[in-house]
Amino acid sequence: MYQPSQFRLDDRAECRRAIESAPFATLVTRDSSGALSADHLPLLLTPAADAQSPDILRGHIARANPLVSCLESPVAENPAETFEALAIFHGPQAYITPSWYPAKREHGKVVPTWNYQVVHAHGRLRLIDDPHWLVETVTALTERFEGQRERPWRVSDAPDDYIAAMCRAIVGVEITIERLEGKRKASQHKPLEERQAIYGGLRDEYGYSEGDAVCLSGMPSDD
Repeated sequence: MYQPSQFRLDDRAECRRAIESAPFATLVTRDSSGALSADHLPLLLTPAADAQSPDILRGHIARANPLVSCLESPVAENPAETFEALAIFHGPQAYITPSWYPAKREHGKVVPTWNYQVVHAHGRLRLIDDPHWLVETVTALTERFEGQRERPWRVSDAPDDYIAAMCRAIVGVEITIERLEGKRKASQHKPLEERQAIYGGLRDEYGYSEGDAVCLSGMPSDD
């Protein structure tokens, strides 16, 4: 990923926060012929206990997904087999119109841009076909995304045999992260007046939340 220094997210904790705020990922892998494949799925981040250990991503795909058949032969021979993978987490993004810039009124020498936040997680993927692991992961995913509801649905609300049947239709994916690359292109290098104008446009014209508008305008956060 192209990484101008002013947009680079170097801090591991900051990259983790970006992943956790936008957990729906694009998972890029290669099959045995070297052809690229892309899948889309939510991935839960399990942060490492210390700075030396790797973070882990967990999720699942349909057993009918061609990715399973591409990888299952080596897995059958060696269950510990892992494969190169890239998970891309897309955070907030927005078209930035030059109509917001004070410089448009002053001299007109302005052009549009696109601001965004993204994290690339490079690592090793393994498939997991273990009923207990799958139930644990499905439960963790459900708790993560139902947690803000007043009356959250729980895996235990469904019959055990039904959940077991559903889990037989999926295969787990676990990615051990080897490298994180984060980027926030948010006009950080622009004058304060321009960033304030971007923030105002995102809030007033686009209706973005406070957090997303701060993220995409390069304005300092209160955190």
